[in-house]
Amino acid sequence: MSENSSAPPEDAPLLLETFRATISPVTAESLPHLHELAVSVFWPHRGRDIELFLELGQGYIAHDEIGRAMGSAMYFPMGEDFAMLGMMIVTPRLQGNGAGRRLLERVLKDCEGRDLRITATLATRAFYASAGMEPVCNIAQHQGFASAVAAPKPVPGLLVRPLEAGDLDVIRQLDTAAYGADRTVALDALLRRSEGLVAVRDGEILGFALKRPFGRGVVIGPLVAEDDAMAEQLAAPLIHASEGAFVRVDAPVAHEAFRALLSAANLAVYDTVTEMRRGPARRATTGAQVYGLATHSLG
Repeated sequence: MSENSSAPPEDAPLLLETFRATISPVTAESLPHLHELAVSVFWPHRGRDIELFLELGQGYIAHDEIGRAMGSAMYFPMGEDFAMLGMMIVTPRLQGNGAGRRLLERVLKDCEGRDLRITATLATRAFYASAGMEPVCNIAQHQGFASAVAAPKPVPGLLVRPLEAGDLDVIRQLDTAAYGADRTVALDALLRRSEGLVAVRDGEILGFALKRPFGRGVVIGPLVAEDDAMAEQLAAPLIHASEGAFVRVDAPVAHEAFRALLSAANLAVYDTVTEMRRGPARRATTGAQVYGLATHSLG
């Protein structure tokens, strides 16, 4: 090598690899890549859980030049004017490089004209706030291997019984009122995968709870009730039937009495996340209310 060669100094940065992302719509073939991304951020989702998301949602996935999944973003339309955002993942090795922003921009463009909601971790709250999202409420993620829990004190006049096929129209109406949007398509998909209970007073269904396989065990949700006492009456039998199994309930932290029941059943708070919105507040705060989410991605 001649003395005039332009060799870099020994302490110069060494470029080992570059990441060039290709963003494409998610399809059924994206399932293993979405599962790989979920595992990379320690989410508990199994293939069946992601199959549900692919059935109900749309979105994008980013791959590098050799086909490795780099990130994903999905949205789940609920009626004509609302959508939940979910499966917002960037693989840890690439967080902070702009991939998440590009993916979010794609789904926001697709969702123009819709009000939006997303469940954000502490680390992502500022990111979503920069996209115009405002906090709604905190959600406590209760989970653990369920232990026997004492039956809550009976509520006079309230009957809890198994959900029946003839209940479905009322369940859809209750869910729409509590959730703040028409998620009939998503709810029907959840019903096909779930067992459930309804709370009845004077022959009128006033609340319901579903339980289905999810992650490491089962999830109780959605759970819709008028107050803590009704929520306890609906949740307790489902927890009792799952004794020894891994159970998860994602509950708004404002409902302290209901959360006390979950804690008594060994479902401790594993994490707390923040629900955020763009558009007007929609979630009901009186009457029938959501006490347990279906999932973070579906609300």
